[in-house]
Amino acid sequence: MGSVCVEIAVRDDPRLLSSLASLRAQHRRPDHVLVAASTASPDALLESALRENASLPMEIVRFAGGVVEARAASLARIREDVTVFLDSDEQAPPDWLQEIVEPIEQGTADFTGGPTRPARTPEGPIERYAVLLEASIYADLVPSRITYLPLQNTAWNTRVLRQLGFDPRIPFAEDHDLETRAAAAGFRGMYVPAAVVEHDPSAGSSYAGWARKRYRYLVAMAMSLLKNGELRGRVRERRKAVRHPLRYVEAAMKPLALADAALRWRKVREADLRVPPPTDR
Repeated sequence: MGSVCVEIAVRDDPRLLSSLASLRAQHRRPDHVLVAASTASPDALLESALRENASLPMEIVRFAGGVVEARAASLARIREDVTVFLDSDEQAPPDWLQEIVEPIEQGTADFTGGPTRPARTPEGPIERYAVLLEASIYADLVPSRITYLPLQNTAWNTRVLRQLGFDPRIPFAEDHDLETRAAAAGFRGMYVPAAVVEHDPSAGSSYAGWARKRYRYLVAMAMSLLKNGELRGRVRERRKAVRHPLRYVEAAMKPLALADAALRWRKVREADLRVPPPTDR
């Protein structure tokens, strides 16, 4: 049995304390808990996390930027055989860690992932739509294509994760980009339905805030599809529609997001071409 690190990236989220409490209750205890905190994380929250979780082999490291940047930078500090990602709004049942790492340790997978489900009944249309989307991903998409796995609640052979890394040019869809590259390189992914975690479905009450966040994700996903040569296949893909009025709003945003992504990706490629190749000395 190898060693396991659970990484939790956090910005400013008091739900981190509940997430850490669920790790204390695991039947298989993690060998290392790394809280990758952005510089915006309040000192009081991190001090409480340390004080309440003295029994966990935990370290807290601050990184510049947001959650995506903190997650990428934290890889250099992980030495364990398996790296597991958990979000600060998630709580894991006691059997979770064993379930999600077992296929990797048995040599049947290089990365795994389990579903998430809401810890309470969603309130309001925004929360309900988010929960419906999440349920659709795990019921209709992930079982047939592992690259749809959201990064939270996934486990990775650390060697593979370090080899592939995160692409900082694809924020907010770094999971799709990482998993697509992993699959293309021949690494084996496995969906583990038993490795379920519960999360707080809070999504805020502002429609404008929801639209900005969803648009940002659509742009990032389109950039990942462009980068990995999957856009044409995705456009042709038949997906089961989520029955909720907000899906029509999202459908209206997609053409704008695609055009935005194409422009952004062209600028990224042009910037890459301007970077001189390394020279041998």
